Formats: sequence, C-alpha cells, structure tokens
Amino acid sequence: MTNETEIAIRARTTGQLFNSLDPSPYRERDIDAGVEEFVVGWVRELPHGAAFTIAVHLPAEEAAKPQAAEIGEAFAHYFGYRAQIAEQDLRELFRIGRRALAIGLAVLIACLVASQVVAAFVPIHVVARVLEESLIIVGWVANWRPIEIYLYDWLPIRRRIELYRRIAGAKVEVKTG
Repeated sequence: MTNETEIAIRARTTGQLFNSLDPSPYRERDIDAGVEEFVVGWVRELPHGAAFTIAVHLPAEEAAKPQAAEIGEAFAHYFGYRAQIAEQDLRELFRIGRRALAIGLAVLIACLVASQVVAAFVPIHVVARVLEESLIIVGWVANWRPIEIYLYDWLPIRRRIELYRRIAGAKVEVKTG
C-alpha cells in the first residue's frame, strides 16, 4: 500500500472550483484563486517527491454532471499553464539579467579605467586614493543586480515551475459526499 497524501477539496458545485468570470469551458477555465492557494499550499508543504492525489468532494447530483468528469483535465490544464507562465517569467528574468550584466560590466570597466586615470593625474595621494577606491566600488555596485539575479532570484521561480508541474501531473479524483 502506498503512503499517498490526499488533498481534499469540498464544494457544493463544480462552479465553486473555478473563476466565475472565466467564460471558457470547464477544462480550460481558471481555477478559483482560493482553490489554487489551498492546493499549492498543501503541495508546497509535502516532502519533495511525496505522492499525492487531489480529491474533489461533491454532492452526488453534482458529481454525476458531465462537468465533474472534466475537473481533472481542468486542474492539469490550469497548473500546466501556470508552469508555462512561470517559465516565461524565468526567461524574462534571465533576459533582464543579461542586459544588467552587460551594463554592469561596461560600468565596471569604465570605473576601473577612470580609477587608473585619477590615480595618475591627481597629485594629492590621499584624494587620488579615495577617488580610485570610490570608482572601483561604484563599478562593483553596478554589478549587484545581475549577480543577485544569477545567484538568487531565479531559484524561487524554478521551484514554482516544478511545483506547478507536479500539481499538473497529479491524479484528481471526484468523490461523492
């Protein structure tokens, strides 16, 4: 017997699971924000790789409707779409990172060159040293953002992509009661 977690969602109608403003067919509709938050919160707390199913509990008359049979497909479609959006966000972040890195490196090179020029042309050694060090600091600070992007900012987006894919691949069962 597998030790599988069941994420139980109780609703009176299938419509409660979906965004009421979305006119798309059920399998293409956006999941209600509260339902999404509930499911994402549960899955985020599960150990990585832990098996789970999403059980949607509906009254018998609702579970018998054709829309109920599309709930699993709707969850897979919605969370797959959310993963695609997060992938686009990640690509955009890396694009911004590349641009920031190009600017940062140009500023760093300019500051290093300027620091050498200042050191050569300012006769007062203390003033020359302060200006030289200040320019070097400015050059490195200009690279703060690309370093932050490539070291830290992409990780939460990658985790969100994996989380959404995991939910999109989950088994969804409609149960009565």
